[in-house]
Amino acid sequence: MKIVMIGQGGHSKVIYDLVASQPDHEIIASLDDKNQVLERKHGQYIGPIFAFKRMLEMYPEAQFLIAIGNNKVRQLITNRLQLPKNKYVTLIHSTATVSSTARIGYGSVIMAHAVVQADARVGNHTIINTNAVIEHDSQVGDYVHISPSSTLTGNVTVGEGAQVGAGATIIPAIKIGEWSVIGAGATVIHAIPSFSKAVGVPAMIKKDVKKVQ
Repeated sequence: MKIVMIGQGGHSKVIYDLVASQPDHEIIASLDDKNQVLERKHGQYIGPIFAFKRMLEMYPEAQFLIAIGNNKVRQLITNRLQLPKNKYVTLIHSTATVSSTARIGYGSVIMAHAVVQADARVGNHTIINTNAVIEHDSQVGDYVHISPSSTLTGNVTVGEGAQVGAGATIIPAIKIGEWSVIGAGATVIHAIPSFSKAVGVPAMIKKDVKKVQ
């Protein structure tokens, strides 16, 4: 599979390693607006994001992935590209464990040693990062980032665009509102409203993040 990757930040480096774990996958282009022109370097195309149209002309079979950790930016670029959903690849690291009854959306990535358990649902353009655990029946929305070593215990719901910080734990049946932020290491034992930031053990709401998003 030929993959055009959008983004050249730190998250894209992890995506390179993920693709390397799949012997039949290859990144043929890396696009970011810090580049001015489309050119070929070291066997790969490098260029600005608008060059995605040229890549489609050259490689109509190519699949795309937005390799950017920021949830809002990932959403904005998806809206900008206006690609059909079948043009986005879903990537699962060879060391990840995904139940046969789980469902993973398009444009999403499951990183090394992550676990997605029975009947869990992961939305589109979502990141399940290294060592994260999505337990049974949990529902993870679009454009979410579940950070490294965080755990959603059974039947947790995470709304669109939310960020669950590294090492955070969400107890069973809790709902995390859309575009909310859960701080690193937090333990969430109560529902968190949309556009809120919650930190600590137990997690407490600290501020409204509407303006940030």
